Amino acid sequence: MVNARFAIPASEVAELETNLEQKTKLRPTKSCGVPKVILSELEHDGCQPGGTTRDSCSWVESTADPSALHKHTMTDAAWEALKQSIVYFRGQPIGTVAAIDKSQAELNYDQVFMRDFVPSALAFLMKGEPLVVKNFLEKTARLQSREKMVDHFKLGEGVMPASFKVHHSHHTEKTETLLADFGEIAIGRVAPVDSGLWWIFLLRAYTNMTMDNSLAETPHCQKAMRLILKLWLSEGSDTSPALLCADGCSMIDRRMGIYGYPIEIQALFFMALRCALSLLKDSNDDFVGQITKRIKALSYHLHSYYWLDFQRLNDIYRYKTEEYSQTALNKFNVIPDSIPDWIFDFMPSRGGYFIGNVSPARMDFRWFCLGNFIAILSSLATGEQAEAILDLVEERWEELIGEMPLKICYPAMENQEWQIVTGCDPKNTRWSYHNGGSWPVLLWLLVAVSVKLGRPHIGRHAVELMERRLAKDDFPEYYDGRAGRYVGKQARKFQTWSVAGYLVAKMLLNDPTNLRAVCLKDDGHIREPVLKRSNSCP
Repeated sequence: MVNARFAIPASEVAELETNLEQKTKLRPTKSCGVPKVILSELEHDGCQPGGTTRDSCSWVESTADPSALHKHTMTDAAWEALKQSIVYFRGQPIGTVAAIDKSQAELNYDQVFMRDFVPSALAFLMKGEPLVVKNFLEKTARLQSREKMVDHFKLGEGVMPASFKVHHSHHTEKTETLLADFGEIAIGRVAPVDSGLWWIFLLRAYTNMTMDNSLAETPHCQKAMRLILKLWLSEGSDTSPALLCADGCSMIDRRMGIYGYPIEIQALFFMALRCALSLLKDSNDDFVGQITKRIKALSYHLHSYYWLDFQRLNDIYRYKTEEYSQTALNKFNVIPDSIPDWIFDFMPSRGGYFIGNVSPARMDFRWFCLGNFIAILSSLATGEQAEAILDLVEERWEELIGEMPLKICYPAMENQEWQIVTGCDPKNTRWSYHNGGSWPVLLWLLVAVSVKLGRPHIGRHAVELMERRLAKDDFPEYYDGRAGRYVGKQARKFQTWSVAGYLVAKMLLNDPTNLRAVCLKDDGHIREPVLKRSNSCP
């Protein structure tokens, strides 16, 4: 029986009830993994009161209504899974665990990760429930102040934790403390570069969605922002305005050849710098001047050396090498023979993107989803470049979207390249996990950029693809295979950011004003003019 609280006209409800009684068989699938919970008083697409169902993971085989009940059921199940993932500290919500899958060894999936919480936070903000986000920002700002030691080396004061968990005393469960991981116990022992950048992004999202500046203006939040940016704005011997990073310092947290200056970190850095300008109280001090100068330099650098389209690829293909002068075109001495064969077929005549990495004698031509979409949302990409990135997604839909959105990077490494670059990582085999795997969490980014650019049909089509399987597969962490057809071989079920990414995508489509949480307007006066290299690369 369809619950009357679904936002469906009464005439359609009556027709549905008749057809369901006469023609429909309910076929339960796997358990939703939310035991002993009656799915009631849930929220659905537009953040309005939803309804209950007999089975939150049941699928209706009906000729009367092929999609309405399915979509409401999936959204309700997603909200319930997200609620079940909330972590409480001394009675207050402070975040969401990475996954609530109890079928596998936990490792650290029972912790609250900085980057993983971002889509959860956006979902709660768009739903009008900001308390958990506020508590998360306050607690992590205080965790930042703790002394951070790895072996005998002290990390910078501005480093934010990769994750934290609530620890209960052995003597009494009433004594709770927060234990943070700054990289000293993480796989690979790498401190997260992205945690602080996401923290600043989330503080701005909270401020914009609540219209409340009081949290951002508190001394501990102002101090936290300054410590994060002081860490990354410090002068050194590097000739690049981009951030120099180790492998495994971001969402791709295993060895995948992204060491150097990965586009994901550079785009997030640009986003965080711009967010900080709107959040710092004293706009006249030298620190703000440093930020503005870095924004200009970083924008110039990424536009000049990371942007790739058909014409730019042809220029690189014809590069001369061993140039020694101020007027050199091949400034990083990239050897044309190092250009991989796949890029010539992959690059369409219409479209372009920011490549993965640039450093001496090296250009990583791989497509990285997160970096390019953050470039659009932060307005690092010009309007023309933003359109070109989305054009590329449309032109290469089968490669980048396939049957389950969305490729984290493209293409996958295999054979000897996989052996050398990943160190024979059994988790990052070809078309799996970070090595060309498909990650549902990235859906919200695709929807956000498609809504921003006035092309929501692209995001809507990706959502419809995901709705065919995501809940039925128990919201897995990632999918494997060239087209993303198979649930990942080590994927956790009920991965919280897979759940939250879907909900955020739905809310962005249903109410485009939610875009204010994640999108920055173009601020053209901060961008230095860039030498024009092709029609789509100003």
